[in-house]
Amino acid sequence: MAKVKVVDLVLRDAHQSLIATRMTMDEMRPAFPLLDAVGYHALEVWGGATFDSCLRFLDEDPWERLRIIRREIPNTKLQMLFRGQNMLGYRHYADDVVEYFVQKTVANGIDIMRIFDALNDPRNLETAIRAAKKEGAHIQACISYTLSPVHSNEYFADFTKTLEDMGADSICVKDMAGLLKPYPTYELVKAIKERVKIPVELHSHTTSGLAEMSLLKGIEAGAEIVDTVISPLAGGTSHMATESMVAALQDTPYDTGLDLKKLNEVRAYFALLREKYLNNGQLNPKVLGVDANTLLYQVPGGMLSNLIKQLADAGKSDKLEAVLAEVPRVREDAGYPPLVTPTSQIVGTQAVMNVITDERYKQVTKEFKELMRGGYGKTPAPVNAELQKKLLGGEQPISCRPADLLKPELEEIGKECEKYAEQPEDVLSYAQFPQVATKFFENRRAKKLGIDAEHLDRANAVMPL
Repeated sequence: MAKVKVVDLVLRDAHQSLIATRMTMDEMRPAFPLLDAVGYHALEVWGGATFDSCLRFLDEDPWERLRIIRREIPNTKLQMLFRGQNMLGYRHYADDVVEYFVQKTVANGIDIMRIFDALNDPRNLETAIRAAKKEGAHIQACISYTLSPVHSNEYFADFTKTLEDMGADSICVKDMAGLLKPYPTYELVKAIKERVKIPVELHSHTTSGLAEMSLLKGIEAGAEIVDTVISPLAGGTSHMATESMVAALQDTPYDTGLDLKKLNEVRAYFALLREKYLNNGQLNPKVLGVDANTLLYQVPGGMLSNLIKQLADAGKSDKLEAVLAEVPRVREDAGYPPLVTPTSQIVGTQAVMNVITDERYKQVTKEFKELMRGGYGKTPAPVNAELQKKLLGGEQPISCRPADLLKPELEEIGKECEKYAEQPEDVLSYAQFPQVATKFFENRRAKKLGIDAEHLDRANAVMPL
């Protein structure tokens, strides 16, 4: 058995899970030389919600963030999370946009592209995998792990074989809700290793309190790589602590070879950040505990907080238990999609509407209708045919790859943001978040002109863009 490799998620999934992706470049930058000295297999630094958060909340250019990280962490592979045909946004994009995004991502410093699809529909991964292969990146294709009557070890093992045949260089078991249990994890990894020859990486949130045990059993079954987070930002809805995993595997055939003293230097820095987040209210202590509701309802931590907010906004906070009971029923009607972005939001919002209107599917979101139509891809199981017919009326469901229905859009998007663009990558920021990116571009221009953003309109009246 070779040494287990470690990927630390502190610069991406840790703060996405605990503080809504609000860690700034200024906060993370002093840790770069410390992280680079550890000898990790990789650092996950980009993708997921970081791109949106940079533009929407932090007034940072996500592309410049990536370039700085690449420059200041020269010795460690950099990894990102990529939603297949959704890229980093919340809809399917045309192939030409996906291909260009992958090209620029690798050119700006990403080594490993972790690519997943919310429905585990391989057709939604084709373009991203092909583009990443062309650019020479390491392709880590994911299975979005979930539990349902149709999601068996055989189902997932067959899917990993499909991913290997498509060109994947490694497989990630992506357990976004913390549903992996120790012995099922062992059996799952065994089943996967029997089907594929490429390395297997385990990713499991500690929401349910099971991740540490599950990762250890997965290692014993043959998983070569594990995802962890340095201890000050580990636990709860985040991941297991890096130092704990390193210590647990020391002096065993799985020894990571990482130095706990070097990790302690990283820990000391992020411990200061943790105190800052606790003191300013960014880090809610509630997200640091174990939430066993995950095991009952299969609702990821981020989805649960979203449900609570939707009910509070509607003045129906007392309906939470009813909504949690409705989520599995909606999910069954929709063909048992794994609950991860964007399907978690789609299913969760529809469950809320079903409860607060006191009638199931009296009101239906356009996103849920699109899911039932096949607009997000093929669901793991057939959808409720009677409900589908009711929602679609005379409209026919989609059976092809959804992106096949999209015309090339990169050129048109480029024209729309031409007056704002200062670098080729700006068109990709605009493609995913037009309104948010436009505001960011305007603020960027205002700062360069040395004026307040609210006075930009007046300046534009006399200054050509």
